[in-house]
Amino acid sequence: MICLKNGFVLENDELIKKDIYIKGNKIVDFNSNDKIEVYDCEGCLVMPGACDIHVHLREPGFTNKETIKTGTLSAAKGGITTIFSMPNIIPYPDNLLGLKVEEDIIKRDAVVHVFPYACTTKEEKGKELADLEILAKHVKAFSDDGVGIQDLDLLEKACKIAKDNNIVVASHAEDAVLKYAPAGEYVAVKREIEIAKKTGVKYHFCHMSTKESFNYIKEAQKSGYDNITCEVAPHHLFLNETMINNNPNYKMNPPLRSEEDRLATLEALLDGTATIIASDHAPHTKEEKQRPYELAPNGIIGLETMLPLVYTNLIKTKKATVKQFIDWVVNNPRKLMGLSAVMIAPGYPADIAVMDITKLHCYTEEEILSKGVNSPYIGMELTGFMRYTFVDGKLVYKEE
Repeated sequence: MICLKNGFVLENDELIKKDIYIKGNKIVDFNSNDKIEVYDCEGCLVMPGACDIHVHLREPGFTNKETIKTGTLSAAKGGITTIFSMPNIIPYPDNLLGLKVEEDIIKRDAVVHVFPYACTTKEEKGKELADLEILAKHVKAFSDDGVGIQDLDLLEKACKIAKDNNIVVASHAEDAVLKYAPAGEYVAVKREIEIAKKTGVKYHFCHMSTKESFNYIKEAQKSGYDNITCEVAPHHLFLNETMINNNPNYKMNPPLRSEEDRLATLEALLDGTATIIASDHAPHTKEEKQRPYELAPNGIIGLETMLPLVYTNLIKTKKATVKQFIDWVVNNPRKLMGLSAVMIAPGYPADIAVMDITKLHCYTEEEILSKGVNSPYIGMELTGFMRYTFVDGKLVYKEE
């Protein structure tokens, strides 16, 4: 039996000091007959492991950037015990064969729970639907993340199949002509909302970043379309375009926006328009990110810093509560994807993040467990890094 001693647990919206016991893969009641291994959690929040529904693991196909092993180790370091892996890999998971290649590596190498997305269209080209009817029996969500689907008739067909199979469609909303401009996002959001309304599918907008996008989504939700959801990423919550200075570690898609859009992103999270925070973890090689800004690829890593950034900027500053925090990173993503609820209570799975909420820590390149070190947060002092992470009762990360 494992005892997580002297940590704080959220109960009835209050932080209570409590010892938590783990036996096998479950949280259990104390049993005096068991031999106990103690982990000191003084000054820590003991919470269910986070669920990140927007992660690029790069394997198979791009193991120079990341592997399932390194990506999931990075997730464990960040207190994230469940991730959903995006399908822009080779072979594409646009059929059962492609999906199986990824699933086999996950079974062999993953140290946290990994649920793969299937492609919405073949090779994410937006021309022909993937084998959706068959794939729907094996995944929880479809996405062509990284590519906006321009053929709206094709998208509607995909949404009908997803609706019939109770599958989430996750959209990278982007107009092919307007691209990275703010209108490139919100023009696509507006037209895709109409398809979501028409089909009734669970339609989820990834990494929203503009004031107009949130206004369209909020309007749809207020009209009763609670099947339409969206997520925000820490970089759009806490960074803006004035910080870029041609540094490729500030280059991502959607790009960093104006301060007005950043404040609208934060407001959307706090008012409940956006219900989920996801990292959009996108590792690249050092060589790629050292190219001139215009030639460097989009994307930053985020698994290790997502929880500390949110805790430091929103919880520590009392802009939000611990309950909201756990909803954004644990409960709401799990609910969207149809995963069972988790709690720090007997009978629940021992997927647990032990977050140090007292210590200020400077994030360094040397400590990064991802293969990618493309982070704008290197050198930043944050509170809320993990002391321990457990998956199925097994210690998968321990602070050095």
